Amino acid sequence: MKILALEFSSAQRSVAVLDSAVAHGTAAAEVVEMGGRATKALGMIEEALRQARIEREQIDCVAVGLGPGSYTGIRAAISLAQGWQLAAEVKLAGVSSAEAVAAQACDDGLRGRVAVVIDAQRKEFYLADYELTESGWREVKPLRLAALAEVQAAAGLGPVVGPEITRWFPGAKAVFPRAAMLALIARSKTGFIRGEELEPVYLRPTQFVKAPPPRIVP
Repeated sequence: MKILALEFSSAQRSVAVLDSAVAHGTAAAEVVEMGGRATKALGMIEEALRQARIEREQIDCVAVGLGPGSYTGIRAAISLAQGWQLAAEVKLAGVSSAEAVAAQACDDGLRGRVAVVIDAQRKEFYLADYELTESGWREVKPLRLAALAEVQAAAGLGPVVGPEITRWFPGAKAVFPRAAMLALIARSKTGFIRGEELEPVYLRPTQFVKAPPPRIVP
């Protein structure tokens, strides 16, 4: 299976192509850019396919990082995946970007209990706890919204990792979710979904404010 992975949930955005039939099982190509909304997603996809020497028509699965993180970036990745499925009937896989951070930290050599922390704005953080071992990673406490005090308490149990998290925790390790890791996670999935089922990981309840009626000017 040839997998195209899109990870746009942080300021470091990446696209990777993985051919699961290759024995070493690593990404054939990965394109990484820092640039937030300025990132040219389609150009990154074309470059990753070119480096991997794989044509668009050969892609069997598109994996998407669902966040939490940049709502704009995640929505862009989801839209690309949905359009790809409409055009080519590929399989789709959604992966938590928090899990991708934990997996990347494990691949970087971290071991033991770690707190994955992602900025949630409004003086809050997304927080999940993982146990990292030689054989892989395991979620210990699920993703949740947390205040600074709860993150500090979690930091007392082990390292803090996450994208750009050193702004709040100088002793933390900056770990970004990467498309190459996303593709490896997606490779092990057996359940795929339709495009309309892809939704960003957003733990806050959606709130709408009704606009006031138009003012009539005499």
